[in-house]
Amino acid sequence: MTQPQVEVRRSKRRRRTVSAYRDGDRVVVMIPASLSRKEEAEWVETMLARLERSERRRKPSDTDLHRRATELSDKYLGGLAMPESVRWVDNQRSRWGSCTPGDRTIRLSSRLQGMPGWVVDYVLIHELAHLLEPGHDAKFWAWVDRYPQSERAKGYLIGWSAAAKLDPPPVEHD
Repeated sequence: MTQPQVEVRRSKRRRRTVSAYRDGDRVVVMIPASLSRKEEAEWVETMLARLERSERRRKPSDTDLHRRATELSDKYLGGLAMPESVRWVDNQRSRWGSCTPGDRTIRLSSRLQGMPGWVVDYVLIHELAHLLEPGHDAKFWAWVDRYPQSERAKGYLIGWSAAAKLDPPPVEHD
């Protein structure tokens, strides 16, 4: 992995704290003006590592998604919904996820990356339930509602869509 462009901002008002955030393709590291160049270099390295760990947790790989889907199926669906593959896709603009029961594949919109884990878990449960019930009938929603965060996650996704000025995908019971 290539090192991102780093911008260090020194502040005379900042006394002890160091923070970092991603701004597009670069990382901004804010440090006290009193730090030496050696301390600055050490803090930049530390903050880049922290940021990478944080981003890895918030943006799981396809392998991590598949593992999580299996765990959720075991915990909430009795292990009955076992996908062949689960992966992120960039081409879903009007859905959070999709499932093809015939080949048991699940795709999640990359827009979910960075959202809370319980929201991603809800979308996984929703798509896993399609492996058991293809439509959105009462039997389908009974499977989805086994996930205790379902209503909360639906509300989150509706709120996110409203804030982004997008029509939310349907999440209500038929």
